[in-house]
Amino acid sequence: MEDLNERLNSAVQLGYLLESSRDNITTFLKSNNKPLYIASVEELTITENWEELNDRFYKQLAFGTGGLRGRTIGKTVTSAEQSEGAENDRPQFACVGTNAMNDFNLTRATRGLIAYLNDWLKGEPTRQRVRIVFCHDTRHFSRYFAQLCAEIAAKMGAEAFLFDSERATPVMSFAIRQMNCHAGVMITASHNPYHDNGYKVNFSDGAAIIPPHTDGIISRVNAITSENFDPLPEEERGSVTKVSKEIDTLYLKCVRDLVLQPNLIRENNSFEVVFTALHGTGGVHAPLLLRDLGFQCTTIPEQDTPDGRFPTVHSPNPENASSLKMAIDHAVESGAELVMGTDPDCDRLGVAARNGSGEMEILTGNQIGSLLLYYRLKTLFEKNILNDVNRSNAVVIKTFVTTDLQIAIADHFGIKTVNTLTGFKYIGQKLAHYERSLPDEILKRYRSMSVSEARSLQLEKGTFFVFGGEESYGYLACDFTRDKDGNGAVVLFAEVAAYAKSLSKSIPELMDDIYQQFGYYTEKNVSRSFDGAEGARQISSLAASYISNPPEECDGSIVTSIINFETDQITDSEGELIPKEKMLFIELKDGSRFAVRPSGTEPKIKFYLFGHARPEEISKEGLSSIKANTSSRLDTLWEWLQTDINSRLGLI
Repeated sequence: MEDLNERLNSAVQLGYLLESSRDNITTFLKSNNKPLYIASVEELTITENWEELNDRFYKQLAFGTGGLRGRTIGKTVTSAEQSEGAENDRPQFACVGTNAMNDFNLTRATRGLIAYLNDWLKGEPTRQRVRIVFCHDTRHFSRYFAQLCAEIAAKMGAEAFLFDSERATPVMSFAIRQMNCHAGVMITASHNPYHDNGYKVNFSDGAAIIPPHTDGIISRVNAITSENFDPLPEEERGSVTKVSKEIDTLYLKCVRDLVLQPNLIRENNSFEVVFTALHGTGGVHAPLLLRDLGFQCTTIPEQDTPDGRFPTVHSPNPENASSLKMAIDHAVESGAELVMGTDPDCDRLGVAARNGSGEMEILTGNQIGSLLLYYRLKTLFEKNILNDVNRSNAVVIKTFVTTDLQIAIADHFGIKTVNTLTGFKYIGQKLAHYERSLPDEILKRYRSMSVSEARSLQLEKGTFFVFGGEESYGYLACDFTRDKDGNGAVVLFAEVAAYAKSLSKSIPELMDDIYQQFGYYTEKNVSRSFDGAEGARQISSLAASYISNPPEECDGSIVTSIINFETDQITDSEGELIPKEKMLFIELKDGSRFAVRPSGTEPKIKFYLFGHARPEEISKEGLSSIKANTSSRLDTLWEWLQTDINSRLGLI
């Protein structure tokens, strides 16, 4: 160890290794001196791979507002980590480091979470043992991590429940509520690259954790510096139990019950739907749901198999058009009218549909959400489920960076829209508030109610959540699960497709009808990625520059207003104060606007560009011309912003 310390100190003096990296390495190895850890650090030191050591140790992977997310496989895999290897070309052991997803950080996270839950339950009238459910996706180490965490929870006295194989994030949320658990953990990094994984925590209501729980959990997790701990005596420990198949059965029934017009589907389901799980959890339930509805569902065999390498795609993210290429190619050959794909934990849905010219057209997340909202509101009013008497008790929820077309649609039907910050936890927070406002006699049996019974009582005595969504391909039209639901979105969109079929229209033609009625809204969602320790510094510097040096003009258009979500007092349409967030909205004189926000889960800074044309402009100039001009404006704005970004970072 003396030789190792000398090499580390020398690297710091020469400017190769950050002081924080050296300090974290030293502290880490003192508390966690496994041979694997020592061998990996020594190998990277001997080979002078200082960049890799900085990336792994420049900070301690912090338990953030939703949990943990980081690399499980380093840019360089040490021989100790590779060892004998594992399935799908995976190293035998996860990436060693304080800034990585591995046994060290998963142990800390679970110990801190259980400690917080035990403290939280002390306030309950009767003493309870913590109940917690663990779920996982198909990523590298996901099953192993879920088993590890469940065993740690049991050793700390909790009753832990573990799914027998991969499941979608919304199923985990549903299980929390149905099994009366105090929390749930999903091992997933959603749509991140193959080398990442994560630890996502949802609380007893089924939604992602929010304050004050986040603060309490974070303080306990971040105070733990070692993965070593003393389990409770055998007689005080909990157990690890397999989640009953009944949870899947109940969940599938609730998802099927989201269909508003079963007869319409039965009469218009003769077309082929191509579904791809992109090697993730969507293959567990989505094809079954589509076939139950009578659709001819074809899957992509090469992408059906769970595989953490995601070997057939560059990125397992349905936001990226390339991820749907194999499914689209199949649709072109077979004549299928609709392609749908979900990400690894099946909380996002991407769609491509055949247009009026017979070509496959990829829809944006904003278009998918707007189609779902339009169809559901229109149908709910046609069926008199919503009407002039109860419409004031209904709500649509979207994020600030999601298209305002959804506001225009909701306004047309007289339904209130609530904007939230990015992150489905904020939509979940609203649903929890609506649930708590229901009378006690309803709350006692609320979680066991059918979809239709709950909807009727919400409209009569509370708030009916019609639909919620994010521009990043996440949607929800229920509250029996409190996370965005790719399985549910598959069913919802299949019904929209059947509706378009009943009109003898393609889905893109239906989208154009909506534009003609409500105005043309287009968005361009782009980002710049910056990896590692230096990347984190660049992201922070760039975000701060927009505050310290705000633009006065962008691409020839004067800036008319800047909304700073970190400093301004902003309330939503229900009068609730919006939490502080590092996000800016910049509006320009020509009517376009854009938002800037550092990602909370990926090493990138995101830009959201918005363009709009009113219905009367469409009538005057024609929709095709409006589309071309508005989209061109956003393209040139992004070109200008990229040059400005490089200037702000001193890259030009």
